[in-house]
Amino acid sequence: MIRFEHSYFLWFLLLIPLMVVAYYINLRWKEKARLAYAGESLLSHIIPRLSKQKAFVKFSLYCFALFLVIIGLANPQMGTKLEEIKREGVDIVIALDVSNSMMAEDFKPNRLSRAKRAIEKLVENLKSDRIGIVVFAGEAFIQLPITSDYSAAKLYTSTIGTNSVPTQGTAVGAAIDLSVKALNHDEGKNKAIIVISDGENHEDDAVKAAGEALNKGIVVHTIGMGSAQGAPIPVYRGRNQVGFKEDRQGNTVVSRLDEAKLKEIAEAGNGVYVRATNSSTGLRSIFDQINALEKKEYESKQYTDFEDRFQPFIALALLILLIEFIVSGKKSKWIEKVNLFNE
Repeated sequence: MIRFEHSYFLWFLLLIPLMVVAYYINLRWKEKARLAYAGESLLSHIIPRLSKQKAFVKFSLYCFALFLVIIGLANPQMGTKLEEIKREGVDIVIALDVSNSMMAEDFKPNRLSRAKRAIEKLVENLKSDRIGIVVFAGEAFIQLPITSDYSAAKLYTSTIGTNSVPTQGTAVGAAIDLSVKALNHDEGKNKAIIVISDGENHEDDAVKAAGEALNKGIVVHTIGMGSAQGAPIPVYRGRNQVGFKEDRQGNTVVSRLDEAKLKEIAEAGNGVYVRATNSSTGLRSIFDQINALEKKEYESKQYTDFEDRFQPFIALALLILLIEFIVSGKKSKWIEKVNLFNE
């Protein structure tokens, strides 16, 4: 297993594509300036040692060295000791609605982003519990199997979008059924499902599915995302918003929270319903209730010892910077005779 001790340094990798763009713009500007000063044929006499190839090689080496330095600063670590650890906790599956209506902006920045942020925050506070994620719209899919790997949970949560499920709709019943399958079927009051949805357009018998889950010892809670006033559903082309969803008559569709159905589902699953707000989704309060359940002991394999691996990255970066220094614009005569760049 590989991890980064200081993963925040990886954000500096975004500097490299910016540097490439800046280099290209600067190169074009210099080329136009030189041509404005002298013609192409005259330039070779005025600046005989001008080399676009060497400049590109030097810049490429510098970018690669910067990449290695950033990786080195992030300090990749290799797991060296894998141990079986016994823990006590509860198993939770979060069933998240990813239908287009979850893009409505009555919650900021929108319902789906607000729910994802709450899930990530919950994962950060987990200690000995296991979590799984099911996404649903017209169908349901397991986004993350039940796991105690919280880093993976945050990563998989960040990739969730309305395109995670190809079919539109709100198949809550299918999501609950799939969540039950994702949980272990052994007995014990240590399993729960949390459905996060705006409650609109249910296409199956979610109440029945919640009752069947309860019969297997799994409590079903629900969280309502949205407001009673509702909000229009943005329509995107690529990353650009091009308008709002309209009905067949050309009227803007307003998506509103349907609390009645979500309350009914929670009641059938012996859980609680919480209405989310802009300040709180209620996910933490539901988890606190789940955390009071009987704990289950389970074993998981986990790396307990890690060794630093930043040294080769820094060493290689220094070597490349040395090469970049040698490949100079002002070459000595013997390098010119070698003619490395075929000029």
